[in-house]
Amino acid sequence: MPHKVRTTTFVGHFILCQEEMKYLVNIVLLLIFTQDFSQTPNKTTGKMKIAVWDTYVTKKDGSVMHFDILAPEEIKDTTVIYGYGKAYLKTKGQDGQPLTSKECRFCHVETLRPNWDADIKKQGYFIIEMENCN
Repeated sequence: MPHKVRTTTFVGHFILCQEEMKYLVNIVLLLIFTQDFSQTPNKTTGKMKIAVWDTYVTKKDGSVMHFDILAPEEIKDTTVIYGYGKAYLKTKGQDGQPLTSKECRFCHVETLRPNWDADIKKQGYFIIEMENCN
């Protein structure tokens, strides 16, 4: 019978085997991705803070559309933010256009405004159309 090697990882006061570590990572990821950020107020003011991502995407006709992606400031994962932008581009017939760190950058944080609230609660983000979005 072959000898089974047990790989361990030290986490805090616990030593976990590789299988336990995978399980723990999956639980943490599940908690992160299922949290409802739209209901998370800022601890200082009690009002939700919104990150504004300034976005410029070259459209299929060569013109550049400018829009802002607004999402709860707790969402730091750019893959999620770019996903919001790509979903918006699809509604504008611009699916497949590049949306990366070259086109989309964090700009600043604002306090949630009432006209953004419904979309952020429903889909996680709000889009402000700036230029050439139609």
